[in-house]
Parts: sequence; C-alpha cells; structure tokens
Amino acid sequence: MLTHKPLKYIQLFSTLWIVCCVALGTGFAMRQAGMGWWAIFSTSSYTILLSIIVLVIYAFAIYRGAARGQEPVQEHPLTSTLAYMLLYSASPLLGALAGLWAALGLKEPLRFGITVIVGTLGMTFFVWVIVDPALGFVELLMPGCRKHRRERLERKRQVRRQVEQKQRELLNLLEAQELEERKEHQELLADDAAKLAKLVQEKNLNPETQVEQQAIDIGVKAWQMGGHICMTELHKKALEYCRHDDGNHVDYISIWWDGIGQWRSTCLTVGH
Repeated sequence: MLTHKPLKYIQLFSTLWIVCCVALGTGFAMRQAGMGWWAIFSTSSYTILLSIIVLVIYAFAIYRGAARGQEPVQEHPLTSTLAYMLLYSASPLLGALAGLWAALGLKEPLRFGITVIVGTLGMTFFVWVIVDPALGFVELLMPGCRKHRRERLERKRQVRRQVEQKQRELLNLLEAQELEERKEHQELLADDAAKLAKLVQEKNLNPETQVEQQAIDIGVKAWQMGGHICMTELHKKALEYCRHDDGNHVDYISIWWDGIGQWRSTCLTVGH
C-alpha cells in the first residue's frame, strides 16, 4: 500500500516536472515563432520568472491538499482517500504519459515535446481547476459531511470560548491579587510614612541627630515591597505628614534613600 512518504516523492517529482514543462514550453513557443536559440537563451530570465510563478501556484495547490488532509475524513470522504490524493499529486505525471502516448506517431522532436507539455498542463488544469473544486462542492452538499463540519466548527468555537474564559478568570485573579497587595502596602506604608515624617522633623530640629540608618531601612523595605513605585508613594505620604507641621522642612528622605534601587536624590524644601 502506498504510504505518505512515497506520496511526498510523487509531489516533488510533479513539481519539478511542472517547472521543466513551463521552461521547455516557453522555449518551444519562441522557437516556433522563428526566434533563434541565442535569442531564447537571452530571454531565459523571463522563463525563470514564469517558472517561479508556476512553482508558487503548485506549492499553493499542494498546501491546499495538505490542509484538507488535516481535517476529519468524515468531511471529505471523496478527496481524502489515498487514491484521490495520488491522482491529485501525480496529475502532471499522468498528463505527461497521456501526451507521450499521443505523440508516439510524431517524428518531429519539436511537435513531440510540445504534445507532451500540452498533455501535462492540460491534465493538471483539468484535475486542479475542474475536478477538485467539483468534488469539494459535492462533499459540501452531502448531509453527513455538513453535519460533521458543523460539529467540528462548534467544537472549535467552544474550545476558543473556554480559552477566553480562562484568560479572563486569570486576569481577574491577577487584578484581585494586585488590589489586595496594594491594600496591604498602603496599610504598611501609613505607619512607615509617619515614622519617616518624624525622622525628618527630628533632623530638621537637630541636624546632628543620627537617624539616617532608620530611614534607609524603611527605604529598603519599601523597595523590596514594591520597587520604585512603592518608594515614591511612601515618600509622598511622608511629605504630606510633614506639611501638617509648622515651618519648612528639608527633604532629607530623598537624600537618605539615594542609591537604593533606582532612587535618585532630589532634595527640596517641604512647606505649606
């Protein structure tokens, strides 16, 4: 029994044969038009371009067959059979055999080659453009095929909805965790902000007071808790506490925290 590996070899040979037929066909047509071989070779770049275009079209046809082969057999009882896949892939080679049979009585090499090429292209066109779409349309009309297709599409939609639901649940969970952590941070920051404000007041009243290490410990704690954002929020709350007191205060916090994480000193005077 033919396996998928030999089928790939048939597809490869068919692809190479199609490219050769296009190149030879262009050359034969130019020769029949009275062009010399030197002129044909000089325009070989156009032949190469046309061959590449045909190769891309053929690759797309092969891709269609591979994509269809991935769908359930119940949806394609006709075109998913091994016999049809063999006919679809080998249609250029079968066309070449048909052209060779028709050209057996010809003695002119040019007409012989053209007949083989026309047989190749004709069979390929017939199978790819006429037979394949017609069979696909027939499969769509079969009740069993339509039923399996609807069920498969519905299963895909259900899976997609389940994935979207899980993503929404995960997003909601992350948002809830973030809100909970933010709430805990705010509670902790309230006490630390009051402590920082008191340290700033002591430093402003007596610059010789050694309270830097306590402020640094609080800054490190804020950095470990929430990074630069947490430090900024704590710094802001501490300055708000300082504004409730009379007089102006130097922003020692920014100086004390210089170098902790991404914090950089921005000393200023805090007042009403």
